Amino acid sequence: MTAERPLRVVLADDHPVVRDGLSALLSSVPGIEVVATAATGREAVRAAVTEAPDVLVLDVQMPDLDGVAAATEVLRAAPSVAVLMLTMFDDDDTVFAAMRAGAHGYLLKGATQEEIVRGVRAVAAGEAIFGPGVARRVLGLVAGPGRTADPFGDLTQRERQVLELLAAGLTTSAVGARLGLATKTVTNHASAVFAKLGVAGRAEAVARARRAGLGGP
Repeated sequence: MTAERPLRVVLADDHPVVRDGLSALLSSVPGIEVVATAATGREAVRAAVTEAPDVLVLDVQMPDLDGVAAATEVLRAAPSVAVLMLTMFDDDDTVFAAMRAGAHGYLLKGATQEEIVRGVRAVAAGEAIFGPGVARRVLGLVAGPGRTADPFGDLTQRERQVLELLAAGLTTSAVGARLGLATKTVTNHASAVFAKLGVAGRAEAVARARRAGLGGP
């Protein structure tokens, strides 16, 4: 009887200490083999395609291409790879953006070593797995009546247009030219967007919009 093939794992995190720690942890587990690591979103997609691992462990906040956009690319280019998000972000927008992108599991970086190992094995087996806090919110959204799946449901149509164009990388003046609005008007709309989303400014609003799929990768 031949030995069972080990689970092949790619680790993607932009922090070397986290990446090395995860690699050491998973490499020490019988039946799991770390075949590659990645420091950027695009490296993660490339490794998922070239190494064809069973599982890609992926952070949300990554250079070049954020984790949600990278998961979308992996789903398209290497659909047999199971994606396990392992991140510090636990807001609803990011969790559901990751699920829509095709992630099979979502754990927070406060998870224990046993939870991470169990998460890797679970998604490799085709199961969905979420950390306790994330799971409660997922169940609450599914069960709770009257909840909207739109993370930007409080925005007016014009405010949403402004946010989407900002997320696509346009400057304030370019947004105005695209929408036929004065730059000052665009600035006012943007300020309203920031207030409604509860963010400090443009960079945070754009990051949140991109994690939710607005503005393209």
